[in-house]
Amino acid sequence: MRQLVIFIRKEFLHVFRDRKTLLMLFGLPIAQIVLFGFALSNEIKDSRIAVVDYSKDAVTQRLIAKIGSSPYFNIQRTLASADQIDAAFKKGDLKMAVTFPAGFGDDLIHTGKATLQVIADASDPNQATTITNYLNQIVADFNTELAAGSGQPMTILPSMQMMYNPELRGAPNFVPGVMALVLMLVCTMMTSVAIVREKELGTMEILLVSPFRPVYIIISKLAPNLLISIVNLFVILFLSNIFLDLPVKGSFLLLVFGSVLFIMTCLSIGLLLSINAQTQQAAMTGSLMGMMLPTMLLTGFLFPIENMPLALRVLSNLVPSRWYFIIVKQVMLKGLGIGAIWKELLILGGMCVFLFTISLRKFKIRLQ
Repeated sequence: MRQLVIFIRKEFLHVFRDRKTLLMLFGLPIAQIVLFGFALSNEIKDSRIAVVDYSKDAVTQRLIAKIGSSPYFNIQRTLASADQIDAAFKKGDLKMAVTFPAGFGDDLIHTGKATLQVIADASDPNQATTITNYLNQIVADFNTELAAGSGQPMTILPSMQMMYNPELRGAPNFVPGVMALVLMLVCTMMTSVAIVREKELGTMEILLVSPFRPVYIIISKLAPNLLISIVNLFVILFLSNIFLDLPVKGSFLLLVFGSVLFIMTCLSIGLLLSINAQTQQAAMTGSLMGMMLPTMLLTGFLFPIENMPLALRVLSNLVPSRWYFIIVKQVMLKGLGIGAIWKELLILGGMCVFLFTISLRKFKIRLQ
């Protein structure tokens, strides 16, 4: 027993002397609790909505005020006509539009029933379902208040319309997220071992003393991965069209251009990891853990970014897949053009140039 106690004590000392192990044992559970319990939430607040009020009576004003006072909605604008709704959605800054027809209050008072139209952006079906449920609950509470005040039953019936995804299928939201995740992981992981593999095999000396310039070595490492990633892109788009009935509604060339820009950005990240890593295992682990979790959590794929704390919202701007996720949804699902995604394209292009420049500067032409 004395020997057993000594060995157990030795193992405890090993654990507490290893800072990396301690970080995994204590830091990871704390980080997960904080992220999933506080920072990451499926609850949707401050959804930007527009209102079209043809009636402009006391009833509609009360209901609009009640909707605006809810923490779930932020009335972004009041539109003069329903004809402006489509353009407002295409700008990408609205989640829902509510239209009150002419004579809304009179219909409610004289017949006890009135109908309002609700149009939601269903490119993310889960989010659309959630915010329409919020609105239904607000309208139901308002119905109860009216009935209590008038002494007779009154019913407001919301008429729902889902834009971009009327059937509320999961594929329109699932496919863009999977495209961002797959391309990010494949590109980063393939490239992350490109340089460090030569170091481990001892062939880097041969490459460095060859007539090739260092930039040629890097480009030769990236070219096959770029081609393979583009083939993966076409395979994903083909399968989405054939099996999921999800064709590209916008410009196919524009989507391919944005995808290639994203792929090159991911390759630059993998290249930077490969140059700084000492072993292939470290490079693979860094690319897997460092890219998979941010892509899943900070792109808007699983959790709405708008409801995250400020620190996470700022951090999400550094994740390339966030901007690519927007590009795919705008072009593939909504059929929009370059006018809707020029900002995201510029951000990805800037990231690509910056990361590739840093990689070139860090690439050492002499081995230590």
